[in-house]
Amino acid sequence: MGFYFAQLLTGLANASSLFLIASGLSIIFGVTRIVNFAHGSFYMVGAYLAYTIVTALNGGIFGFWFSIIAAAAIVGVIGLLIEMTILRRIYRAPELFQLVATFGVVLIFQDATLAIWGAEDLLGPRAPGLDRAVRIMGEPIPEYDLALIAIGPAVLAGIWLLFHKTRWGVLVRAATEDREMVGALGVNQAWLFSAAFVLGAFLAGLGGALQIPREAVSLQMDLSIIGEAFVVVVIGGMGSVSGAFVAAVLISVLNAFAILIFPQISIVLPFIVMAVVLILRPYGLFGKPGSEHVGTEEPEQPLKLMSQKSTMVLLAAVMVLAFSPAVTADFTSILLVDVMVATLFAVSLHFMMGIGGMVSFGHAAYFGVGAYAAAMMVKFLGFGMLPAMLLAPFFAAAAALFFGWFCVRLSGVYLAMLTMAAAQILWGVTFQWQAFTGGDDGILGVWPAEWASSDKVYFYIAFVLCLGGIWFLRRVAHSPFGYTLRGIRDSQTRAEAIGVDTKFHQWMGFVVAGSLAGLAGVVFAFSKGSVFPDTLGIAQSIDGLIMVLLGGIHALAGPIFGAVAFVMIEDWVTRLDYWRFIFGGIILVVVLLAPDGIAGGVNRLIRAILPNQKGGAA
Repeated sequence: MGFYFAQLLTGLANASSLFLIASGLSIIFGVTRIVNFAHGSFYMVGAYLAYTIVTALNGGIFGFWFSIIAAAAIVGVIGLLIEMTILRRIYRAPELFQLVATFGVVLIFQDATLAIWGAEDLLGPRAPGLDRAVRIMGEPIPEYDLALIAIGPAVLAGIWLLFHKTRWGVLVRAATEDREMVGALGVNQAWLFSAAFVLGAFLAGLGGALQIPREAVSLQMDLSIIGEAFVVVVIGGMGSVSGAFVAAVLISVLNAFAILIFPQISIVLPFIVMAVVLILRPYGLFGKPGSEHVGTEEPEQPLKLMSQKSTMVLLAAVMVLAFSPAVTADFTSILLVDVMVATLFAVSLHFMMGIGGMVSFGHAAYFGVGAYAAAMMVKFLGFGMLPAMLLAPFFAAAAALFFGWFCVRLSGVYLAMLTMAAAQILWGVTFQWQAFTGGDDGILGVWPAEWASSDKVYFYIAFVLCLGGIWFLRRVAHSPFGYTLRGIRDSQTRAEAIGVDTKFHQWMGFVVAGSLAGLAGVVFAFSKGSVFPDTLGIAQSIDGLIMVLLGGIHALAGPIFGAVAFVMIEDWVTRLDYWRFIFGGIILVVVLLAPDGIAGGVNRLIRAILPNQKGGAA
């Protein structure tokens, strides 16, 4: 019994740490509606700053706790600078576009941290006065864990008092409920947003700083915590700090015991719990209807067919691409295949998001299913390349059919997080099922057929499949089905009022997008000759999301511009030192100069040069 009680206490200590970062994330989203991917970076920087200040002061109990608070305060100031210089400029940008900016901040933080503190993990000192263990029911329990168990509820109580006993807190709660009404009453929203962002960043920095006696400070801290923090916020209910606390306790305690009972499930357990909660309670445990929306936007203009001049430019670009293998080196052909794969993947995600209005943080699931299905048919069933290419997208479609049935019953961020849960569950199965999927070793030797082994020949196979898939999605977007999806996206209530089966249409749109993502995965698998679990991972999904948002979600050409720019810039900067810093800087420049995406910037440039032209990015 003592052993299990010790596990419970360990889970509660972990819950306090997780709550600190999740509460800050919940506050920032509740007020600003920003999905802040940089929140994990605040956590990491808080840990590094605390380590630096603690080791510099070496001043006993007072020096340790002063260092913790000082590190969190510095992170709060960093958060204020980011909010004022970057995010404040794009609050009126299209929905979720701020996510691109926070992704750029993540990249900059990663290389800035590397440059300042180096690549080695840093071991912080133990907390003075809390550096021993006490025995409870015969089991040793670190004193510092007991302190963390007390700190979590204390911070929750402090936040409650701040939100319920101060005028600022009342305004924050009001903004969480209806920020447009708060603005209409004359409240200075800019400073309200800034203050909320500072508080959220402070809490993330505090969470990271408090970890230095428990774990090594490393460059992986940001990405290792951010996914779980999002899960906690969603389970608790977006914008609900008390919900984040309950969810942090639930996830941490379940993880503490799952490691003992079924260790393999621990890597996906938070996502399984989130999926179950969202299916049973679509707004989280303490969320309210309407909390899922990430912002308001002006209505989009109807899709327009491309002008004659735009069509001629597009055909010329396709012809140049078709003849490029004749005049370029093999490496360039390989790079162009990567560009085409990324473009089809981005266009399929844009069909789901831009046309269907269904935000996805887990679109890589269907990319990976397509890739793995093709690889398994070749390696285990003896299929040839062409039959595998033909059949594999149907497996991706089947996966989208299954998961989509649950996902389309949600909306906004809750839908996005359920798609992430689906992807992570598939990733966990793929990663753990060594005998069937190869586990972390992947599936090797998935090469094209002998007649297609030449880089130039495979280029044309990819050319036909990827451009054919893009053409198909464009045709569907301009079909009655595509316009019905757009109608549902713009006003689901009106669509239902005229007799449209909205959930069925969204479900089928989900399947179409998933099957074309699977086709992109098939082309990818044969181009690389191998498949690994990373093809289903969060990083792959985020890459697709960045391509769509960077290119412009309101134009059909947006994901094409975004994918080409993303792959080409990534290929160039990854050869340089501190490439993440450069890449992140480029992303921020594009975000600030073209808040409607690259496609929107191109349209504005065309209108400026040719005033009589309306642009042709759609």
